[in-house]
Amino acid sequence: MAASFQPDTHPFVRKVESIALFTLSADEKAALFALPMQVADFGPRQDIVREHDRPSQCFTLLKGFACLYKSTPAGMRQIMAYHVPGDMPDLQSLHLKVLDNGIATVSPCRIGLVQHEAVRALFRTHPRLADAFWRLTLIDAALLREWIVNIGRRHAYTRMAHLFCELVTRLEAVGLAQDHACDLPMTQTELADALGLTTVHVNRTLQELRSAGLVTLRGGRLTVNDWEGLTAIAGFDPIYLHLKQFEAS
Repeated sequence: MAASFQPDTHPFVRKVESIALFTLSADEKAALFALPMQVADFGPRQDIVREHDRPSQCFTLLKGFACLYKSTPAGMRQIMAYHVPGDMPDLQSLHLKVLDNGIATVSPCRIGLVQHEAVRALFRTHPRLADAFWRLTLIDAALLREWIVNIGRRHAYTRMAHLFCELVTRLEAVGLAQDHACDLPMTQTELADALGLTTVHVNRTLQELRSAGLVTLRGGRLTVNDWEGLTAIAGFDPIYLHLKQFEAS
């Protein structure tokens, strides 16, 4: 893996730790850290994989933000998930031969490509990690269910508030947000594609959240000024993220 990381601070190790139903052993952390990865850098708004690709490898996001999306024949794009460091956005390619979605960068990204066979070898030597990876795919499905509700049944104001709550919580889980503040490099067009709104509506909704004193968004940096207020407006229940800290009780 990338030399700038250590096993206990590597985003992917931290992600698996945050959702696993067991405490990772030192050997399991070392095995995750030792996965043979080919590191690649991408600029912003570039495709990493495309619909109909047949990959022989999957990747983990090491730095930056990415999005999973589908497009209509007319070229309209719907973002169906944002991915943050530690995520493995195309883990389903381990079992699905042909991809049915694209994954693109939002900001400059560094990814670690892992051959499918290396992942399968990891599962053979560390069966508990196979359970954790299976749980990762189930959590991705849980996020998609919540996004469907967000777009289909929440108004723009609560919809955007919910997205901000989700991203802050997910980034806190991998040590990339503090005091409810995090990087948020998405353009208003990208937020519109994720929220099913027009860019004009996104701009107006952001202004409403700012005017209410709930958030500050400046220079690609989001600060939640009133976490309790934002979560109340959003109706945000983090249980769908299935982080250990929320399932402990």
